[in-house]
Amino acid sequence: MSYVRAPGKVLFTSLTLVCALGAWAQQPPAQAAPAAANGSLSSSLGLYAFPAKNQTAQQQANDETACFGWAKTQTGIDPMAIKPHAPDQQQAAAAADSATQGARVAGAARGAAGGAVIGAIAGDAGKGAAIGAAAGTMAGGSAKRQAKRQAQEGASQQAQVSVEQQKATYNKAFSACMEGKGYTIK
Repeated sequence: MSYVRAPGKVLFTSLTLVCALGAWAQQPPAQAAPAAANGSLSSSLGLYAFPAKNQTAQQQANDETACFGWAKTQTGIDPMAIKPHAPDQQQAAAAADSATQGARVAGAARGAAGGAVIGAIAGDAGKGAAIGAAAGTMAGGSAKRQAKRQAQEGASQQAQVSVEQQKATYNKAFSACMEGKGYTIK
């Protein structure tokens, strides 16, 4: 009678079993394709499917799942996994770096020349050139940072356009499949 001698072990074992069963029961059922909150794949894509041939809700769900997979296979695009690509931003940063290489040196040279002129007028061309070179270096660095920021923003916009194009391509294939099964798509 281990129950009488060690009631804590029995209680612990029972609680462990209950917790494991509770966790298993709360797992969502596996789905063939992701669905929107209302259960419609078409609405998760931003589309509306109307059953033009009196299809049932279950038939529509089956047809949407089939068309989801078909469009994914035909286009090579998974609309639930589309994300902007980071390499585009890295390439833009590299392009901005190469385009603005030497910006500090050029800024320093321009600043030194301007500073020398001002220094000559003031009576010390060397001191004016040094001050101008320092100011030119800072201005060149600022120009480089600004060009890099603009290139990264441009890459981000291009990535967004690419995502929108992929979604449109996928939606066109999904819509064609659903229309072939007797649905009106908007």
